[in-house]
Amino acid sequence: MTATDESPQHEQGTALVEKLLASMTLEDKLGQLHMPFLGPATKARGRHPFVTGELLDFLGPGGGFFGVVATAGKTPREQAQWSNDMQRAALNTRLGIPLLQIVEGTHGSTAPGATVFPEGPGIGSTWNMRLVQRVYQAAATEARAVGVHALSSLVAEVNRDPRLGRNCETYSEDPYLTAEIVRAIVRGVQGEDVASDEHTAAMLTVFPTQNPTEGGLERGEVQLSERELRSVALPAWVAGVSEEHALMVMASYAVVLGEATHMSERLLTGWLRDELGFDGVVVEEGGGLSSLLPDGDTSTQNFTDSWEDAGAAAIRAGLDVSISFMPGYLDALVTAVCNGQVPMRLVDRAVRRVLSVKVRLGLFDRPYVDPRRAEEVVHSSAHRALAREAAAESLVLLKNEGGLLPLAKDVRSVAVIGPAADDATNQLGDYAAPSSDSVVTVLDGLRRKLPHAQVSYNLGCQFRGNDRGGIAPAVEAARAAEVAVVVVGERAGLWAFENQDPITGPTVGETSDVADLDLGGLQEELVHAVHATGTPTIVVLVNGRTLSIPWIAEHIPAIVEAWFPGEAGGDAVADILVGDVDPSGRLPMTIPRHVGQLPVYYNTKHAFARALDAGTPLLFPVSYADIGHEPLFEFGFGLSYTTFRWQNLCVTPGPLGMGESLDVAVDVTNTGPREGFEVVQLYLKDLLASASVPVKELRGFRKVGLAPGETTTVRFQLPPEAFSLVDAACRRVVEPGGFEIQLGTSATRIMLRETVTLAG
Repeated sequence: MTATDESPQHEQGTALVEKLLASMTLEDKLGQLHMPFLGPATKARGRHPFVTGELLDFLGPGGGFFGVVATAGKTPREQAQWSNDMQRAALNTRLGIPLLQIVEGTHGSTAPGATVFPEGPGIGSTWNMRLVQRVYQAAATEARAVGVHALSSLVAEVNRDPRLGRNCETYSEDPYLTAEIVRAIVRGVQGEDVASDEHTAAMLTVFPTQNPTEGGLERGEVQLSERELRSVALPAWVAGVSEEHALMVMASYAVVLGEATHMSERLLTGWLRDELGFDGVVVEEGGGLSSLLPDGDTSTQNFTDSWEDAGAAAIRAGLDVSISFMPGYLDALVTAVCNGQVPMRLVDRAVRRVLSVKVRLGLFDRPYVDPRRAEEVVHSSAHRALAREAAAESLVLLKNEGGLLPLAKDVRSVAVIGPAADDATNQLGDYAAPSSDSVVTVLDGLRRKLPHAQVSYNLGCQFRGNDRGGIAPAVEAARAAEVAVVVVGERAGLWAFENQDPITGPTVGETSDVADLDLGGLQEELVHAVHATGTPTIVVLVNGRTLSIPWIAEHIPAIVEAWFPGEAGGDAVADILVGDVDPSGRLPMTIPRHVGQLPVYYNTKHAFARALDAGTPLLFPVSYADIGHEPLFEFGFGLSYTTFRWQNLCVTPGPLGMGESLDVAVDVTNTGPREGFEVVQLYLKDLLASASVPVKELRGFRKVGLAPGETTTVRFQLPPEAFSLVDAACRRVVEPGGFEIQLGTSATRIMLRETVTLAG
């Protein structure tokens, strides 16, 4: 178990921290506040001098590195050996403080060779929290085996604007579902004993949020009021920080409530520490300090005009660690301390937090790792099987007209077409380990699954550009086949500024924001052409954001949303297409029919949505004059290969007393011919409130697998806080009144309803 505040281990750790702090010079302290991912400290010739405190005169031994393990060796053994070498150098310094190593871990460690799981929306589509916890425990185990102590970019943000490229790292548009995922992630990453060989610290990103922003552009100002922030953004942080005690948090680039987060004492101390009870380390977002200066690389607004002021404001606000090797936390911070602008107690506060996390991670007791174990653990057969399981549960069957799917296994010929059909690297998504050798593409998966069929392949077109040369051969291949599988979507990539090629550059991911949610290049034209052959056509989408595909949704008989499914995605797609696995994914976000509908999410406050949910028309219809109001596919939607019957809804007690929990139960029966999965979703509708509230809000879900004819009783218990709202004074309160319990297969496909009264 992790040491508690009253335990002897905690007391010993506190004593060690205070002893070290008393022996540290200013140079030693500043060294501990640096864990860089760029700059001279991360160059091969600068790593050892940084660790030993010989790189700069005013900087003592470094605190650790961010992401450098991922560049230190091509194999897990090499990475583990490098980590041990760096730790040995650190422990041989005067104070012998071990390093804290961090890597990105959005869907698996980014160290080469690590297992790559589905990304963001794919994780959200599983609606399976036990699976999510297993995925992130596996990621943490692989990271710890090579000497990593914290997984970063565990995104605790709600996705309300798919134009933002980094939203491919987020899980859902819904605060409740996002909070449950974050809870499962922290449990998986940190476990019961964060110092063990199977766990690392969880670094949740980014506090309090970075979206939705102006125009859907990265680093824009967040467009949420304080009441919306508390209603929409904070629930995930309550789950991850207040309840599951994540040890690390990354601050947002963004301006929030008119303040730059990196210098906001209200946000980083008032909200995060005082309200949420966070007692770990706050880390700068890459280049975040420069967001405070008018000419900074990540500038948001002109908040200060000097590095001294920027560093002073950041450490005063509650920022602890810099990962960018920038003047604000280097020589400028030395100047600010020496001239009295920054009291030494603020430096001590930050250093104390860093040392305390190192103690809790057990780094002073067991700083080294076993390279042989790294070879055994990383990308193990169990983790590869888990990647396939997670990928299969992440796929969403959006359409299956005429029962085209599942395909018969005696199909004789299949034409596999499209730029995403055989692109191994692309399938991994953003922030993924470069392990393309182990990736199974959709083409690979279908050839494995259908060994006796002729499975042809044609690129058709690129993700971008106007080269039509490949469309005609793809059409001929489709015409000659019994069925065509067209795999289209987006090109994943990291940092578009590194590749701005109009053909090969990324279309989603960090710095790849878009103004248009349609398929890029000639991909839709390719789908049109294949469909025109008359060959039954299946579209598989490989993408990181929701895409507006109204023509495909109307004309193509079968559509599978695969997101970025990770290294086993091709096997998972093949499993679904031939029916070896029942599609169990459900949409964690709404798919719009046009970008002009944004923002579009199910838990809106719009009058039309309220009338639609009640089944009563508005006197004055509210809709777009050109495309209508409905999305293409709603939140929570997804098809199965079998059918289900819901009955016997039971809600107890009848009138509900203030402070009481509500029990809800429903019987679900598999009425189809095969085993399948249903996701039972519980929504709560507040019928009368003192402030504006969403038309409904998700308050529970259960994923159940049933054999043909099998019935199970699905039970929920709604605690008192499930009935709460953030009132006009920005306080979370529970108000008496009526509530409608809705059980359904999506936000709009409600099967059963019952009204309860909460007595005052």
